[in-house]
Amino acid sequence: MSKKSNLVLRTPFRERLCHWAVVLCFFLAATSGLSWFYPSFSWLSSFLGTPQLARVLHPFLGIAVFVGLGYMFTRFVKYNLPAKTDLIWFRNVKGVILNNAKQPLKIGKYNAGQKVLFWLIMLSIVTLLISGLIMWRAYFAEFFSIPVLRLAILIHSVAGIGLILLILGHIYLAIWVRGSITGMVTGYVSKAWIRHHHDRWHEELQATKKDVKEGKA
Repeated sequence: MSKKSNLVLRTPFRERLCHWAVVLCFFLAATSGLSWFYPSFSWLSSFLGTPQLARVLHPFLGIAVFVGLGYMFTRFVKYNLPAKTDLIWFRNVKGVILNNAKQPLKIGKYNAGQKVLFWLIMLSIVTLLISGLIMWRAYFAEFFSIPVLRLAILIHSVAGIGLILLILGHIYLAIWVRGSITGMVTGYVSKAWIRHHHDRWHEELQATKKDVKEGKA
């Protein structure tokens, strides 16, 4: 059996391209945003050239992240809808973390933890977009009162820090689950990886393969 026949396409090229474009834009938006929190973080704006240029580009980068995540939402939302089997994952979350779950977890293409992360990220980016537009001085800030602007700045800051923490968690989990980063780079994961981490998805793939062989699909 060839090495290629042991691989399954998990993430198509367009979705991977969008993912890595979002990664780049988010990094630049996040670092420029953090550069205004504390004086010791001011050097982070240098990724965009100067502090002045960072202030101009930051909102546009934020919109780019929103558009990218919006596209990814349309492509991945069907895999991140709640399922009854998610309760099995939550009940065995300690075993999942320690990598010694004692029963089949019936995990689909994405597990319950990934689904929670997905929805929190989407909620955060919508919050950032709305608050960011309100406080965008060059275009919209003049239409709002000072108290509204102050509230928008507070919400934007909290949501921004929250999204950064969520993304850091996402990165940590991608590193912790061996094969995840390779899968997002190449798009492919091995059948053994699927069987180990996503048993229900593996069963669905096997059922589809059987139907194709029998001429049912």
